[in-house]
Amino acid sequence: MMSPTLHVPGQDQIRRAPKVLLHDHLDGGLRPGTIVDLALASGYEGLPETEPDKLGIWFREAADSGSLERYLETFAHTCAVMQTREALVRVAAECAEDLAADGVVYAEVRYAPEQHLEAGLTLEEVVEAVNEGFREGERRARLDGNRIRVGALLTAMRHAARSLEIAELANRYRDQGVAGFDIAGAEAGFPPTRHLDAFEYLKRENNHFTIHAGEAFGLPSIWQALQWCGADRLGHGVRIIDDIEVADDGGVKLGRLASYVRDKRIPLELCPTSNLQTGAAASYAEHPIGLLRKLHFRATVNTDNRLMSGTSMSREFEKLTETFGYTLDDMQWFTVNAMKSAFIPFDERLAMINDVIKPGYAELKSEWLFEQTSATSVSSASVD
Repeated sequence: MMSPTLHVPGQDQIRRAPKVLLHDHLDGGLRPGTIVDLALASGYEGLPETEPDKLGIWFREAADSGSLERYLETFAHTCAVMQTREALVRVAAECAEDLAADGVVYAEVRYAPEQHLEAGLTLEEVVEAVNEGFREGERRARLDGNRIRVGALLTAMRHAARSLEIAELANRYRDQGVAGFDIAGAEAGFPPTRHLDAFEYLKRENNHFTIHAGEAFGLPSIWQALQWCGADRLGHGVRIIDDIEVADDGGVKLGRLASYVRDKRIPLELCPTSNLQTGAAASYAEHPIGLLRKLHFRATVNTDNRLMSGTSMSREFEKLTETFGYTLDDMQWFTVNAMKSAFIPFDERLAMINDVIKPGYAELKSEWLFEQTSATSVSSASVD
């Protein structure tokens, strides 16, 4: 939805704009050079490439299969080098640094503790190492003149049977850097209802959780996540588009599930580039985010897996501005949506919106208006 007063922002403005990220996987965002270093240190010999640039390309190409299952296979390599305390601290610290350098001011980064136990760490040691890394990354970001706050989401794998154990772990560390809980992994054949005991426990504890739903599998996955499990947010949720009819004349009719999602302001953690890779959308132009934005769903923009998708929050917004003509107003709308939906207390969300996000966008808009005024003045002077 174009603004009458603001232009489509350029790359520099997009990078400097304050951004909020709700859906990012720790094991999907490693620097290729770090993977090579950690593989050498741990003796892992399974990497398909040992030169960082070539390895980064391999991850992106392997993820471009159009299959969620094939996409998920790439994580075997990143998880393999994330089995020690030192590796987890390093990866988490670099994650926070990289996000902050990209203009992200608040992020919730998810990972599955059960996937980092092969070298003898306990679940608690995994959580404490990642938390330590996030705090270190926040500190380094401040030294670089950037600000970021990172919360962890503990993920249980939907094909496994440890979801209640991971939910209890998330609850124990909820005031020590863990913001909430999630389930992830292949959707088909592993419905969220398999983990009802974990969700019932979290609800009794008044804790937050999101559920990967409506990515590779359709409306039944979304319906179960909301009506049976009580998810606060939908991880992806892009297939809600299946419950929206667009007539030839442009008229739109929402089905009852889509109406419920919009009316209840249930956040959608949309990840455009990742959705293209896994076949949930055919192109940026055809991605449902365009229609969901027009219909005022609680849509948010996210990266999912920065390594596999070769992306960042800035790149996601660049693609959206190129495709839909989004302005700084649109970017602010998506960003405020995300901050409203974060798993931190209301007063802290409000402070981030009023003290960081809105002033940041106001400064960028003023900068653009000044540039326009200056350009007009120069043009008038040259005519005279």
